[in-house]
Amino acid sequence: MSLRSKHIPIYQVDAFADQVFEGNPAAVVPLGEWLPDQVMQAIAMENQLSETAFFVPAGEATELRWFTPVSEVDLCGHATLAAAHVLFEELGKAEDVVRFLTRSGKLVVEKTDDGYCMDFPADEITPCSSESVSSALGSPVEETYRGKDDFLAVLASQEAVEALEPDFRIVAGLDARGIIATAPGTAGGDHDFVSRCFFPKYGIDEDPVTGSAHTTMAPYWSERLDRQGLAAAQLSARGGRVGCEIAGDRVRLSGKAVTFMRGEILVPGPRA
Repeated sequence: MSLRSKHIPIYQVDAFADQVFEGNPAAVVPLGEWLPDQVMQAIAMENQLSETAFFVPAGEATELRWFTPVSEVDLCGHATLAAAHVLFEELGKAEDVVRFLTRSGKLVVEKTDDGYCMDFPADEITPCSSESVSSALGSPVEETYRGKDDFLAVLASQEAVEALEPDFRIVAGLDARGIIATAPGTAGGDHDFVSRCFFPKYGIDEDPVTGSAHTTMAPYWSERLDRQGLAAAQLSARGGRVGCEIAGDRVRLSGKAVTFMRGEILVPGPRA
């Protein structure tokens, strides 16, 4: 008896990037119907990217799920951007809007003249103790907040964020997905605020560009800077740029994406 493999398309997209080798790479797997959860998790583990997105048509909308190498997550911005890019640029979606149905509710992505714009729910944050977060980051922290999933640590300067050398063992032990470290951008620079994001508990010591983290940071910086529209930069080794706009209890995140790779997965099927 032999195994018949399913041939499933896969794309790798650099999200929040102007060109390849920048931003945050995500794998995108279009499906006609859902694979078993354990198969999708195995594909994400095999990919060894911070996120693999899977989507299935659902009438006029599209169901979307995200997996890190070790678990499914409730929200991922860069893989949502990557999935929309695949629908528009690789699969020829004619409309300029895609509506995703996800574990975080309905997410809308619009194709624009300068990339894509995503409409996400804004995170709510509450002040909390800085001691454990400061210890994990190995750096003084001016303010600390707890969001839905992460700690938000506000540092004094962009230079302080750039110099961080976290203890990932301590970060992974915190009661949160991870830590978002942020600070105002350098005076006279191109960005209102900067960040780095650390999620070792989910198999990602440092995420290159984290869309969901900006739903936590943007409301904070909008209030602090008294500005609705903000330019953000994530200071990972790859780097990425995210436009943010506050719209009530929503955050509109904008950025570009480019296809890096097109391929095919051979998934073993049932024995013939």
